[in-house]
Amino acid sequence: MNFGLLMEAAQAHQKVAETILEGLRRHTEGLDTVVRDEIRHTMVEELTLVKSAADEAAASLRRIGRMACVRQATLGLALGVLCACLPALTMRWRAPTPSELAELQSRRDRLAGEVTVLERRAAKLDLRTCGSNARTCIRVDRSSPSYGAKGDYYVAAGG
Repeated sequence: MNFGLLMEAAQAHQKVAETILEGLRRHTEGLDTVVRDEIRHTMVEELTLVKSAADEAAASLRRIGRMACVRQATLGLALGVLCACLPALTMRWRAPTPSELAELQSRRDRLAGEVTVLERRAAKLDLRTCGSNARTCIRVDRSSPSYGAKGDYYVAAGG
């Protein structure tokens, strides 16, 4: 009888243990779901933070790109203005003034008149460049007498 009571008590304990184990198994399954939900929630939060940081970085890169474009356009514009103004400034600096132009024109007119006179008077003169120093030479008439205090002037041939 004792043995039967012990067996009955063992069966009762076994049923209690099985009930507890079944409850523990259900609790474990529920815990697995809770842990997965918590991990999923944490991942969503972290990925949201990563996405916002990536969005900020992309916005910063776009701003930097726009600033670089503006800087490059400004530099190009400045270089274009410099390239356009430099020849004008150089011409203004190097070109003769109106008074210098008037003086040069009057000199040109005077020289043109002298050239005309020379052409009329000495149209038949034979002028050349002579010697290693490239000096101007003229053909002279050796049969004509010499002139001047030292006799160093001669009559030009063809004149």
